[in-house]
Amino acid sequence: MSWRIAICGALWGCLAAGSILCGDEYFFLKKNGTEVQVRGRVIVEAEDGGALIEDRAGRLWAAESDQIVKREKDQVPFARLDADKMAEAVLDQLPDGFDVHKTAHYLICYNTSPAYARWCGGLFERLYRAFNNFWDRQGMTLSEPAGLLVAIIFSDERTYREYAVVELGESVHSIVGYYNLMTNRVVMYDLTGAQKIRQAKDRVRQSVEINRVLSRPEAASLVATIIHEATHQIAFNCGMQTRLADVPIWVSEGIAMYFETPDLKSSRGWRGLGAVNRTRLKRFHSPNRSRPADSIRVLLSDDRWIQGRAEDPRFQGREAVLDAYAEAWCLAYYLIKHHPDEFVKYMQLLAEKRPLQQDTAEQRVADFERFFGTLPGLEQKFLRQMSRVR
Repeated sequence: MSWRIAICGALWGCLAAGSILCGDEYFFLKKNGTEVQVRGRVIVEAEDGGALIEDRAGRLWAAESDQIVKREKDQVPFARLDADKMAEAVLDQLPDGFDVHKTAHYLICYNTSPAYARWCGGLFERLYRAFNNFWDRQGMTLSEPAGLLVAIIFSDERTYREYAVVELGESVHSIVGYYNLMTNRVVMYDLTGAQKIRQAKDRVRQSVEINRVLSRPEAASLVATIIHEATHQIAFNCGMQTRLADVPIWVSEGIAMYFETPDLKSSRGWRGLGAVNRTRLKRFHSPNRSRPADSIRVLLSDDRWIQGRAEDPRFQGREAVLDAYAEAWCLAYYLIKHHPDEFVKYMQLLAEKRPLQQDTAEQRVADFERFFGTLPGLEQKFLRQMSRVR
């Protein structure tokens, strides 16, 4: 997720938060020497004239004042594109050969087999239902997305990389799928073609064959990544989190990891929800890891640890990032299991955070302690409970 948060950091720098607005306008923007017309609403207007704009396809555009050539009011109220117009808009931005599969909540654009598109649609819908049902039982009411959630599926890893390198850069070689905060889309490729899991005898034209291939142990991390990114997309479109708001990364990542274990044996349920994440737990308890006593405070107050940009030497490097993800999963798991009511209230507070309004480290800690008590007291209970998890 670090590449997405890097975008946030850049935007906080160029769009000092001003007023939060809502209206429908035509914007003529100069981007990379080309004039682009955007119809949408202003989400944030900076004091210097810059703006954060959401277009009718759900994409966010960050424009500094000198990039806005002209803007015109539109009398038609803002609304997301309907399914047909959304499909047309997305297909216009993709190479030739893509088709569309629609479900109740998803628009899937693909150039792989229709069977794989349907399989993904079914998987995403099951995740969507499980996510909403879980939080409803917890007492947190979520909203319907403003429009269909878009997923783009490439037929193979090569064409996926050719497309995604523009957004991911060199990270594309290590990422099998991602959710882009700015475009609001999940992008991935057909995992049944991944060299890591593909066998010569595989035929993946039907859902049962897809399940068979992707249920192999060597495919688990790949499928979990797709579910992880799809969970981010749901959370940012159902009122739980607001794109570009200052929600601590550990919260977003902890929740995504809580949901990322799929149940490919069932066509309806999601028995993996809330299961112990063995990889993260093993990392957390690793005897080779020296866990600093102030780990929770650092995780709460400073996203740079989980981003891999920490200035404190104790939290630097790739291994430290893996430690941060383990800490995030453990903390989310502990709070959801042992402090569910307080966690929902904390999530409701975070849901009120507005785009591009950055909290101080002290405010982040205060928000947390408001519901869970002081960090030293919580730390003892947290470590004691996690030592019992197997």
